[in-house]
Amino acid sequence: MAEIVVIGAGQAGFSLVAKLRALGFDGPLTLIGAEPAPPYQRPPLSKAYLKGEMELERLFFRPEAFYVENDIALHLSSSALRIDREARQVHVGDKAFAYDQLALTTGAAPRRLPDTVGGNLRGVHVMRDLADADALAPAMTEGGRVLIVGGGYIGLEAAAVAAQRGMNVTLVEMAPRILQRVAAPETSTYFRKLHASHGVDIREGVGLTRLLGETRVTGAELTDGSVIDTDVVIVGIGVAPATHLAEGAGLTLDNGIAVDAQGRSSDPAVWAAGDCASFPHRGTRIRLESVQNAIDQAELVAENMLGAGKDYDPKPWFWSDQYDVKLQIAGLNTGYDKVAIRHGDTDAALSHWYYAGVQLLAVDAMNDPRAYMVGKRLIEAGKSPDAGTIADPATDLKALLRA
Repeated sequence: MAEIVVIGAGQAGFSLVAKLRALGFDGPLTLIGAEPAPPYQRPPLSKAYLKGEMELERLFFRPEAFYVENDIALHLSSSALRIDREARQVHVGDKAFAYDQLALTTGAAPRRLPDTVGGNLRGVHVMRDLADADALAPAMTEGGRVLIVGGGYIGLEAAAVAAQRGMNVTLVEMAPRILQRVAAPETSTYFRKLHASHGVDIREGVGLTRLLGETRVTGAELTDGSVIDTDVVIVGIGVAPATHLAEGAGLTLDNGIAVDAQGRSSDPAVWAAGDCASFPHRGTRIRLESVQNAIDQAELVAENMLGAGKDYDPKPWFWSDQYDVKLQIAGLNTGYDKVAIRHGDTDAALSHWYYAGVQLLAVDAMNDPRAYMVGKRLIEAGKSPDAGTIADPATDLKALLRA
């Protein structure tokens, strides 16, 4: 009977093995994870879990009994060392796991500061996994001073948690504005004002020259020549796809593990899904770092491992929680040249609609679930209402779905 092995026990790995069993696959199924905890949600780590509002067990997708009941061999604290494609084996320590089909759901790893600028000092943290959150939580104390390096969503979420814990927060972003890589200036302005209202000192166009301290961080020298004191540093400068196993196995890489539209790598017996995989999309190749992609692509790969032969057509969505604001994003804004601003039904509701010419690409909705829901459905249906119609507060958004 065919044996399937999945390396990487995050959102994509869990989704893949659960889908295989749901589809009726009853052969040997192994899930290998490097962490000691069973598969768990990552987004709450930098939000509810870090604030102490979510217990560890609530992070888990399923209790460990689920894997026993579904005959999924779950191997935790197990880092895969090597893939032998010729023998079709995965080597983990002194064990070898045979496979007929292999899926790589290895995710991504946070980019870290080099040791030459003080990245190895105690008190310097990244935020990606459970161990990172557990290491950072004790340092998030009222009155403490924290420097956040990077003005993307991870950095901003960490800033929000720190400010809510009563810390003195400074955030530096080397680019001219926060969220520059992922959002329009209008969205950047919204979140800059939000954080300023909570006392966060955001410095844009300013990078880190070096951290100060002998063994533990005590301060930072910035590229504008200023020096600040700090007790804690949180580094949020992006992630890199975890491709070392694939590279060692000789698989084709292209901003991640290169897969075809069905999720198959350059080896027909090896598949990839989630943050680690890049795939063809609208004439180019992209890699999505999101819960949506991890679930949807992994479940599609599970179907294709069983012969479905389906191409992946992502329906991207993302979210971020900061203070009392819930940001929901639908679509991909790549290539936009215009933004329509719509004020919602309440003072707190606002949405930014991205257009390339007349085509609606994406929506950023702040405390406006209706705009998010309608925008998502319009994008998925290929409908593009006029930008002026969207910006008009008299427009009934739901009526646009019937047009």
